Amino acid sequence: MAKMKIIGIIPARFKSSRFEGKPLANILGKPMIWWVYNQAIKVELFSEVYVATEDDRILEACNNLNIKCLMTSDLHKTGTDRIGEVARKVAADIYVNIQGDEPLIEPETIKKAIEPFLTNESLQVSNLMTKIKDPVELNNFTVPKVITNKDNIGIFLTRSPAPYPKGSIDFNYYKQVCVYGFKPEALEYFCNSERGKIETIEDIEILRFIENGYKVQFIEVDSETVAVDTPKDLEKVIEIVSNKKGLQ
Repeated sequence: MAKMKIIGIIPARFKSSRFEGKPLANILGKPMIWWVYNQAIKVELFSEVYVATEDDRILEACNNLNIKCLMTSDLHKTGTDRIGEVARKVAADIYVNIQGDEPLIEPETIKKAIEPFLTNESLQVSNLMTKIKDPVELNNFTVPKVITNKDNIGIFLTRSPAPYPKGSIDFNYYKQVCVYGFKPEALEYFCNSERGKIETIEDIEILRFIENGYKVQFIEVDSETVAVDTPKDLEKVIEIVSNKKGLQ
């Protein structure tokens, strides 16, 4: 297989119902978006890494920190729509969506979302998952739970604790790690389609692909990343970073 051009994109939206301005939240003197970008550029498979935003304040912060940043529309409903706009501006073989609110994301974890594309030419979409170790997360509606078949192809994602342990308790629960890989064709489909019934109910955008017959390849990773959805999550991240050397 010929060498592919692979682009990392970090969607960073200033407006957020639970935590407005969180890409610029201060973590030990640097905005959160810097921490995410700094991890993403360590992935050697990337040709380029961009932040994609709709807000001048995030653009200015990125420019001040020498972070490549692209302005996008403020009308996008999801981060994947924002990635789709970047794909129309920057040609690539694979686009990787790295969430701008996961400052602890590990470079090796990001890489795992890319690797299946290197051996499976027909693959259109990938996503990561990791075992839930904290039982509190099982009942946390901000944490999407992942259910796959035996080949780790996505069957369903839900904010509820699932599957229900009626027949057996010999299994692990998995949560979504929000790193996605897309072929351009899959992004184009997403951006030109409407939300389906289940995606609308659960508000989990990867369900659009599953509802419409796409095989989403999930890859299990051992990740300690923490998604920052609330100021309380930010406090947890700051505590972890303060006690962890090597991220900078």
